[in-house]
Amino acid sequence: MSAGVYAVLIVTFGIQVARVEGQSMAPTLEDQDRLIVNKLVYRIGEPRRGDIVMLYYPLDPDKSFVKRVIAEEQDTVRIVDGLVYVNDVPLGDDYVPEDYRSHDDWGPQVIPEGYYFVMGDHRNNSSDSRNWGFVPKRYIIGKVQLRWWPMSAARLF
Repeated sequence: MSAGVYAVLIVTFGIQVARVEGQSMAPTLEDQDRLIVNKLVYRIGEPRRGDIVMLYYPLDPDKSFVKRVIAEEQDTVRIVDGLVYVNDVPLGDDYVPEDYRSHDDWGPQVIPEGYYFVMGDHRNNSSDSRNWGFVPKRYIIGKVQLRWWPMSAARLF
């Protein structure tokens, strides 16, 4: 019985197993990859630029997405011909291959207190903050720490 209680506490407050659905985080994460999400890390700290996070979809909190934090509260974000600038500094996003880049313009906008700006790594195939707005901190479930499946592509983040 105590093992069951510990398991419930770990899943509720500590970690969550998740599955990627779709290609919005490719090539970093692929459709059907299995992940371990650390739910505790943001109870004691804050999401940071570059973190891959699991979040509740702001337009329908019954759904969850996996995206990358691009900007934190009080940052200014703008996108010019697909190049992302945070506080007027080009984002170092060499994890996005050229054929995954979009060529859209967005912003500039200041991220409000308590919110984050997120994007998928597959910029021309991602529904993200460019489409549905900023993500409240309370909607960020946790940080993706590990891809454990497929085993051949396992890695820590």
